[in-house]
Amino acid sequence: MTAFYAAVYWPLATYVMNPNLAVVIAFLAATVIGRFAHGAVSFRGYGTRNARTARRFFLVQLFGFVLQQLFTWVLVTGPFFHGPTWWPLVPAVSVVPLLTFWLQRNWVFR
Repeated sequence: MTAFYAAVYWPLATYVMNPNLAVVIAFLAATVIGRFAHGAVSFRGYGTRNARTARRFFLVQLFGFVLQQLFTWVLVTGPFFHGPTWWPLVPAVSVVPLLTFWLQRNWVFR
């Protein structure tokens, strides 16, 4: 899902739209695909699937979204740095997936 997110985010942020809006589109697309992929592949046979699981999945994804927006704002569009649009992909592939996977494994799909 991280590679999918990056593949959607970077071209949009670089050539089409504001990077923070690109985060919204890329994250929504990755979340929809990730909901089914995590349930069917990553956490298959682990935990239960019910309304509580769906709510927790949404909360973890919301946390990941906030992190992605924060990294993008700080590194690209905020008042401090005006770096290239690929800069937020560094924490997007190194920090966010680790945190969200750990939460999915230990809180959502337990």
